[in-house]
This record gives sequence, C-alpha cells and structure tokens, in this order.
Amino acid sequence: MNEHYFDHAATSSVHPHVLDAMIPYFTEVYGNPSSTHRFGRRAKAALRNARERLAVQFNASADEFIFTSGGTEANNLALLGYARANRFKGKHIITSKTEHHAVLHTVKKLEAEGFTVTYLDVDQAGKVSTEKLRSALTDETILVSIMYGNNEVGTLQPIKEIGALLQNHQAAFHTDAVQAAGLETIDCADLGVDLFSLASHKVNGPKGVGCLFVSKNVTIAPLSYGGEQERKRRAGTENVAGIVGFAKAIELANDQRTENRRKYKYFRDTFIEIMDAHGVEYVINGSDDGLPHILNVSFKGVKTETLLMKLDLIGIVASGGSACTAGTLVPSHVIEAMYGPESPRVSEAIRFSFGFTNIESETTEAFQEIARIVLAEQNRDQFIE
Repeated sequence: MNEHYFDHAATSSVHPHVLDAMIPYFTEVYGNPSSTHRFGRRAKAALRNARERLAVQFNASADEFIFTSGGTEANNLALLGYARANRFKGKHIITSKTEHHAVLHTVKKLEAEGFTVTYLDVDQAGKVSTEKLRSALTDETILVSIMYGNNEVGTLQPIKEIGALLQNHQAAFHTDAVQAAGLETIDCADLGVDLFSLASHKVNGPKGVGCLFVSKNVTIAPLSYGGEQERKRRAGTENVAGIVGFAKAIELANDQRTENRRKYKYFRDTFIEIMDAHGVEYVINGSDDGLPHILNVSFKGVKTETLLMKLDLIGIVASGGSACTAGTLVPSHVIEAMYGPESPRVSEAIRFSFGFTNIESETTEAFQEIARIVLAEQNRDQFIE
C-alpha cells in the first residue's frame, strides 16, 4: 500500500540536513551550556550561533529570542508573561475567535485571573477586520494577539496593518506565526510585532523546540523558575541539539520558500481540477490567498469522521482540523466562527496540508483516490434519499 501523508500542518518529518546538523550535539558536544568548563562552553557557543542565525532570518537581534519547548509554550509565555508583567497598565486583551487553542485556552486562564478579553469575529474567509479591532481598543487594552496564518484553513491575517494600527497605542502586539514560518516573510521591523511564536516541527525541524521573539522594549514575567537560562526569562537546561536543528530548519525553509510555494500551489490546483473532473460536490473553506500548503475542503453530504476513516484505510492521511483536538468529535471552532455552528460545512470539513516529502507524481494518484471515495459516498447518499 502506498502511503500519502497530507497532514504537514500537524507535524512534519525532520529534514535530512537538519538531522545531520543535530547529531554531533547528541554524541560530541553534549555539555550543559550553563557549565563553565570547555564542554559547557562548546554547547553555549552552539546556542549563541543558533540564536544569531534565527535573528538574521527574522531581521531581529539575537537576544530577542527565547527558546521554548514549542509553539504552545511560546504562546503561553507571550500571553501570560506579558499580561502578568503589565497588568498595572490595564486588564483588557483582544484576540480572535479562530486562534489556536494554545492562545484561546491561555486567554481563558487570564480571564479567570481578572482580565477581560474581546474575541473578534471573522468573516467567511476567516479574516478579522482592522476596523473592528480599532473599535475594540480601549485605554485599558494592553495586549492584542492575532494569528499570522490559520492552522486549519490557512487564512492570512492583516498583520502589517494591525501592527501599524497599534503603533501609537500602548497595547503590545503578539502573533502566533507557527504555521506561517518558512512560507511567509516574517520581518520583525516591517510587521510591527512585539512578540511572535514559532515551532520547529512545523518547518521540518525536531519536535519539542520552538521560540518566542520578544522585542527589546517589551517586559514579560517568566513562567518557570530555577536557573538563569534565557536571560532569566525561561529556566531550564536548553535543548541544544533541538535548537541547532530548529535554526537549520528555519534556514532551509526560508531558502526553499519560493519553490515550496510553487509546489504547494500546484498541489492545490491539481486537487481542484481532479475534483471538478469527477463531478465531486465541494466547497473550499478559507481564502484563496492564504497559506499555500493548507487546503480545507467540505465535501457535500460526507461526514468528516467517515471520510477520514475511509482515507486512512487506503493509506491517505489527512485531518479534521487542529492536531491538538484530534481523536475527538468536537467540531472545528474555526469553521464554526466562519460559517456558524449550524452550517453543514462544520461537520464535513477536511484539511489537507502539504510538505516537502510529498512528490508531485504521486499526489495525482492520491487525489484520484480521494475523488473516487468521496463520489461513492455522495452517490450512496443520493441513492438512499
């Protein structure tokens, strides 16, 4: 059985060049970077080098990056850390209804601590309105968190416009850039963001590592206590091998951005052509100009769970939404926010997400199989009716 992995938005395989870069830090340069002896100094030098390489990729300063265990911790540190350190300025936070749960559940925690949160609606493309955001701002607003690119439908938010809007307001601006990294340009100075979160395993790096960019003019409170790592902002021995791999993965993704975008657009266009050729009834969820590697589709009359099971049986892997809610029957909060909880799109949505291991010659075969299975389900339903 040929296997086709179309769930790269959940996680990606480690790039061979990334693995090569990491191996010496398991077997040779294995010192604790906080140790003062030569083994520790070698590890510390590797951290410094990785931090500097990330800074180059994002037009930032090396000391503005805090290494974390991934995107979730980075989001938690950004939101909890900033809100708690700056609550004397106000207790109002603004976010959107389509954020990743690592943001939504974190702001719920802040609500329990006495903060108020405004959840912005989105339109049917999944976009927030800068005008609605402007109207939601108050003198008490201290933090705005809007995702760069949505992990379920791929919609890109007007990050640069929001950054410009907040330039003369006290509110700090955070963006969860986990899905956008490597496919969209993230220039800290140009975007006007104060904090942004990244995760290594979304860009063919290892799991268990990520980072939070924190602008020099921003103060956050730590979430963990112990040692003085990461300039006292995140205690704990750093994952040196993972961080080295993360830096390499970001460099590779940015270097290959143009080719990857072309490749993923080809997949998207081919998928649509094949569905149309077979007469499959479907609608695409999200905007046409979103992240190129994410294609979210609702197939008329075909339930998400049914289709995912049938695809998995023939070796085609996709998703019903965020991997963080996989294995549950909870409807996508993103699709609900876009079209309403009563829309049939909610229970019929499938996310296909592409990555560097997908081969163009093999995707056509997989898309043909998807069309065959969906059409059989749709025809069965029509026969029953």
